[in-house]
Amino acid sequence: MKDGLTNGSAAGAVRPVSVVEAAGVLLRGGVVAFPTETVYGLGAIARDDAAVQRVFAIKGRPPSHPVIVHVADPGALARFAAEVPEAAHRLADRFWPGPLTLVLRRRAGVSALITGGQDTVAVRIPHHPVALSLIETCGEALVGPSANRFGHVSPTTPDHVFQEFGDTVPVVDGGPCQVGIESTIIDLSGPRARLLRPGIIDARAVEEVLGEALAGPAEDAPRVPGSLVAHYAPHTPLCLWAADGLAAEARRRLARGEKVAILATDRVAVPPQCLGYRLPRERDAVARQLYGALRQLDESGCDVILAEAPPGAAEWSGIRDRLRRASARAR
Repeated sequence: MKDGLTNGSAAGAVRPVSVVEAAGVLLRGGVVAFPTETVYGLGAIARDDAAVQRVFAIKGRPPSHPVIVHVADPGALARFAAEVPEAAHRLADRFWPGPLTLVLRRRAGVSALITGGQDTVAVRIPHHPVALSLIETCGEALVGPSANRFGHVSPTTPDHVFQEFGDTVPVVDGGPCQVGIESTIIDLSGPRARLLRPGIIDARAVEEVLGEALAGPAEDAPRVPGSLVAHYAPHTPLCLWAADGLAAEARRRLARGEKVAILATDRVAVPPQCLGYRLPRERDAVARQLYGALRQLDESGCDVILAEAPPGAAEWSGIRDRLRRASARAR
């Protein structure tokens, strides 16, 4: 692979705001971008309908697509959920703060804007000191969908937010996100716990806490963020290939005059004419770098991005999910 693309982030173009400044913007009904351990979120006060509507408008997010409420302590669940089952307490004790979202029956009075018109609400405690400080400084729960245009690659650095919105959205700089993909979502609103979105916390870890197997999504399951077939996608078509067939596909496309970018580990030997981003083999490192890599390759002027399919092991399910949805538009 050529060395024209690196594993770092772009040069800083963001003038960050402090937590205190950001809290002031939020409490006046504004919108700010803030860091979590997963991705940067586009924040607004959860109980401020006008501010939440601004988040939807800025992102171009469909009103039927719910958002996750970010709180600072488990006790806040009772403000949003009609009831908090024992399973929710066990999962919160084990995984919060952290990249796990719980879907519960919403309490009366919780705005339909944040639930997508459903009778369920999604809540989590982020594991990032800046996010927690912002929530505590505001004294309010925040919505925090990813700080990007709806359906595009999620942002994991302040520069990514700037690429999406320029200087129209204030950004609190918390550095690169340490998890890098969105939270695992577990539905506890029905008789059986369901996995609605995989993440870095895999199903087995959740099942160990609950003492039972998780059900999968069903037609009657609540809608949750990131559940559309096509999502997390670069503008450049992205195609997934097994490691042993990727080089041949790259050569085929090069032969017909395409500019090809490669997203792969060192298991793949690719033609030198390809631009590329070399991924590590370790899962957590891949998750941290994934969205930054997709953004770099998307900006390279290539006609197609060929990505190595992740391993089939359960712990890779979150990364497989993101790449599968990112590639849906190219199928």
